[in-house]
Amino acid sequence: MPDIEAVLNPWAEEVTGVFAGAETPADLEKRLPAIRIERIGGADDRFSTSPRVAVDVFAATADQARTLANDIRDALLFLRGPVHGAVIRDVRCDSGPSRQPWANEAVHRRGATFTVSFRAA
Repeated sequence: MPDIEAVLNPWAEEVTGVFAGAETPADLEKRLPAIRIERIGGADDRFSTSPRVAVDVFAATADQARTLANDIRDALLFLRGPVHGAVIRDVRCDSGPSRQPWANEAVHRRGATFTVSFRAA
């Protein structure tokens, strides 16, 4: 079964043109905007899986973070079919984009959670 992070991070980069990865880069402040998509739970079975993922957006301004987070949410909710070795069946937004704390006040973060139902391609 493909790893959801390996499926969604390249997809997010293609859709937005913004760096996306499962971890924030050490030089995050120099690479803004950026997207982090990581698995935070969810169910697996033999033929399909429904992981829960956290999608965090980092940007230099609150407006830029809000816009990018909303764009990612909208794109994810319409995502279906083959994507990077997986077939996306359904995407559910569990918690929409909201402001999240970040240690560096020069970085604005918005986070959301989704459940993605998929199977191997």
